[in-house]
Amino acid sequence: MDLSAVRQTGESIAEWQLPSGMIPWFPNGHADPWNHIEAAMALDISGLQNESIRAYQWLADIQLKDGSWHNYYLDDGIEQDKIDSNCVAYIATGVLHHYLVSKDKGFLETMWDVVEPAIDFVLELQTPRGEIIWARHSDGTPWSYALLTGSSSISHSLRSAIAIVNELGLEKPQWEKACQKLIKVLQTMPDAFAPKERWAMDWYYPVLTGVLRGGTGIDHLKEKSEIFEIESRGIRCVSDRPWVTTAETCECAMAYQGVGDMAHAISLFEQIQDYRNEDGRYLTGMVYPDYVSFPEDEHSTYSAAAVIITADSLIGLTDASQIFSNHDFLPVI
Repeated sequence: MDLSAVRQTGESIAEWQLPSGMIPWFPNGHADPWNHIEAAMALDISGLQNESIRAYQWLADIQLKDGSWHNYYLDDGIEQDKIDSNCVAYIATGVLHHYLVSKDKGFLETMWDVVEPAIDFVLELQTPRGEIIWARHSDGTPWSYALLTGSSSISHSLRSAIAIVNELGLEKPQWEKACQKLIKVLQTMPDAFAPKERWAMDWYYPVLTGVLRGGTGIDHLKEKSEIFEIESRGIRCVSDRPWVTTAETCECAMAYQGVGDMAHAISLFEQIQDYRNEDGRYLTGMVYPDYVSFPEDEHSTYSAAAVIITADSLIGLTDASQIFSNHDFLPVI
């Protein structure tokens, strides 16, 4: 995938961005903060910084007083008012990413007023043991359990938030302690999280986010690679369905890159290029052996974004390229 292909795919995301700045999954679809931020990062990599800034401004405009965002938004309002802690935390990763690409210190300083309350909100959902409850009802009632994928992603977002703190010359020792507790429980207490073993993300996310590194990470990926990988096709979203998805395959490629298996990372990335159309968009997924797209003919902005972020990680297009694949790039907690 060359720079012109990256740009074309980025422009396909921007084409579906709404005047408000919101980036839906597809036209007339909803947006969630996590995938919206993923798309904003892809816009930056593609050289579309004005569109990315509009995306972050949309989040700043709709942020709730407690620092959070609802789960799903439509162009004219809220579709689902539940609050997902991982979605809220991801703002730190996105803001740091934009700064690394743009070198715009003013953006970082302005968005600090968005990042700080968001991270504080997320840490209010941390249990004494260390895991972070995955969601909260809109009335303030927290859900009763944590998710391995979500807490792994939050650990990465916390390290991104601490990188922002360091860049701005601030101090947040309580964030560092919270991150240490979270990583420890992720590494040592798998029973702290609700079982979601069917999902590929629960398999590779601890490696992608740097919770499991080096030989430990390699061994972890080997344990279930035959379950989740369809040879020469990509990564299935869930273990009991022959459904390969673009986003999961790209993320898993970066997980392999992060533990030094560059050949397998590149192979997975190349496999997913079969799902690209002439406009640079990517299918959400494909069912095998029928070779039928599912959802039918769905091209999603978050799938395209995952491709662009992985291309940057593998090729090194921007100064943010190592944010997922080099586990020493962010502060080591």
